[in-house]
Amino acid sequence: MFKKILIANRGEIACRVIKTARKMGIQTVAIYSDADRNALHVKMADEAVHIGPPPANQSYIVIDKVLDAIRQTGAEAVHPGYGFLSENKLFAEALAKEGVAFIGPPAGAIESMGDKITSKKIAQEAKVSTVPGYMGLIEDAEDAVKISNEVGYPVMIKASAGGGGKGMRIAWNDDEAREGFQSSKNEAANSFGDDRIFIEKFVTQPRHIEIQVLADSHGNCIYLGERECSIQRRNQKVVEEAPSPFLDEATRKAMGEQSCALAKAVGYASAGTVEFIVDGERNFYFLEMNTRLQVEHPVTELITGVDLVEQMIRVAYGEKLAMTQDDVTLTGWAIENRLYAEDPYRNFLPSIGRLTRYRPPAEVAAGPLQVNNNWHSDAPTGPTAVRNDTGVYEGGEISMYYDPMIAKLCTWGPDRPTAIEAMRNALDGFEVEGIGHNLPFVAAVMDHQIFIDGNMTTAFIEEQYPDGFEGVTLAEADLRRLAASAAAMYRVAEIRRTRISGTMDNHERKVGDDWIVALEGQEFPVTTAADRDGSTVTFEDGTTVRVASDWTPGDSLAELSLNDAPMVVKVDKITSGFRLRFRGADLKVHVRSPRQAELARLMPEKLPPDTSKMLLCPMPGLIVKVDVEVGDEVQEGQALCTVEAMKMENILRAEKSAKISKINAGAGDSLAVDDVIMEFE
Repeated sequence: MFKKILIANRGEIACRVIKTARKMGIQTVAIYSDADRNALHVKMADEAVHIGPPPANQSYIVIDKVLDAIRQTGAEAVHPGYGFLSENKLFAEALAKEGVAFIGPPAGAIESMGDKITSKKIAQEAKVSTVPGYMGLIEDAEDAVKISNEVGYPVMIKASAGGGGKGMRIAWNDDEAREGFQSSKNEAANSFGDDRIFIEKFVTQPRHIEIQVLADSHGNCIYLGERECSIQRRNQKVVEEAPSPFLDEATRKAMGEQSCALAKAVGYASAGTVEFIVDGERNFYFLEMNTRLQVEHPVTELITGVDLVEQMIRVAYGEKLAMTQDDVTLTGWAIENRLYAEDPYRNFLPSIGRLTRYRPPAEVAAGPLQVNNNWHSDAPTGPTAVRNDTGVYEGGEISMYYDPMIAKLCTWGPDRPTAIEAMRNALDGFEVEGIGHNLPFVAAVMDHQIFIDGNMTTAFIEEQYPDGFEGVTLAEADLRRLAASAAAMYRVAEIRRTRISGTMDNHERKVGDDWIVALEGQEFPVTTAADRDGSTVTFEDGTTVRVASDWTPGDSLAELSLNDAPMVVKVDKITSGFRLRFRGADLKVHVRSPRQAELARLMPEKLPPDTSKMLLCPMPGLIVKVDVEVGDEVQEGQALCTVEAMKMENILRAEKSAKISKINAGAGDSLAVDDVIMEFE
């Protein structure tokens, strides 16, 4: 077996590879840019080599710099992770010339399958069902419009070398095709160094389901079930699960066998993923093959017990697969939520900054992977599993130079409802502060009836949140639970406060039992009766809630029991109450005496400043271009400017008809959140 491998990547995937290598007794080498000098993957590896400035095109994807790091450290093999050089055939060929093993497929398979245009042609030749489209060279935007009309709107404009949602646009008309072609081309060039674009028919109401394959260099190939990846935004996956709640065994078998046939056709060896679009009748169409490890691979590991990174390393070393298709069993259900540094309240735009607080829920081992001792054997075991693949730590910085992913939170349960409930509780206990993040949004998805029923499509976010995510409205029962919790916690805080004050004043003031809990525009009069084991909170209608917890004032997380049902709430102190975050909701909860509540009702409401005549920068980013001039009259939906952040171009449009009175920023300017780009009359 290899004695030392280099991980040509960063962040959570580099950390993930290091964990398996460590389990296998293999030493690891990390590479890092200036921005990642203090990154977690650098701290975890046995050795680390600096390779250049923060931009990836000056560090992580410069093949010569990676080769220099290999020579310096004597690494025998390289795991590329995903993104960066993972699907670059020139990198695989360069490693071969150096006599270094590439922990991935042969260069020929990368070339044929990694390129979306070529892979589609090969799939057609192999009689794999494919989506109609145009695979030839598209010269310019007008050519894109012509082809789009021939294929028939709506169309998907995609980067041939793309991945991770980069360089992808949906166009419903000529204007969107023209605009989408140029944006896709720009993003493709910036992210992959390859600006080739192709166009295919966009299947409406589709589900995105992919098959995990595993092949060796001895002609063996198996499939490890499927993953449902339909919940996406900007064509980037947000929630994944395995298996799919939609497939039946016959469809799973057909998709798996086609995937293996395709892999064998190109001499594939390693872990790979064949992605399909599946319509409502379970007809499936080949989309692309990812010749690398997928971001969402943990859910497959959790239901099969197979450590995919370990298998990739063994295949690269020349070993045969130790299992056959008959050995593959799918046990239980696994859910993955991707935690991104983005602001769901600002249309999911990227957020950067320092993680002033980062406390993921405790990991718990369970399921097939735990039984096979393939993952976190030192974690406590339970009826459900919690796994968090991450590359950050408290005090670390989320950089503008790389993908905004913070972590991948996964749960496993013996069935889908149990796995979902485990995820809800894990999200409630996940503490992240200092940056915008999508925890509230994914928490809301876990409670959405369409997701619970398993009826989602790739249009889920667009259809269910057409005006963006504006927070969660909790049911009345949840509001009452929070009111009872707040009353019990506030009483504890008041007792502590009066005891401290009483020590100074040589007397202790009495804390009352009657409170008015105000939240979400409602008031709940309650009475609390405390004892050594907790509090009994009685509502005005006579309903009682028994609240037990070891929470103490100052704790940012409250683990409570309400009528013996567990509940986890994130807590911050505010005047006369708390800021409570639960199931995606973020609430200010005031707990006042009856007299204080009476006076509070007389206080005027503070209104936010009027910014309706300003275009504010919705995220930290770089102005790529400004499309208007002072004096221009613009219409609703018209493009005003383009802001680039975290390798994505974001076009800002007019929300209504207006006249430009002032422009404060131009192309090349770096802006912070809420900086004023332009003003309107």
